[in-house]
Amino acid sequence: MEVLVILVPLAIMLGVAGLAAFLWSLKNGQYEDLDGAAWRAIADDEPAESSNS
Repeated sequence: MEVLVILVPLAIMLGVAGLAAFLWSLKNGQYEDLDGAAWRAIADDEPAESSNS
């Protein structure tokens, strides 16, 4: 039971750190263009022309 003295505050600190990281990413616009990233992943790019002379 003594281990709970360490684990409970550690779990709370990790939760606060995760929430802070999420709020930081939200503030910096990480979730602004979700459709653009999806379309870039499946877009057909032109193959690079190789110069075999």
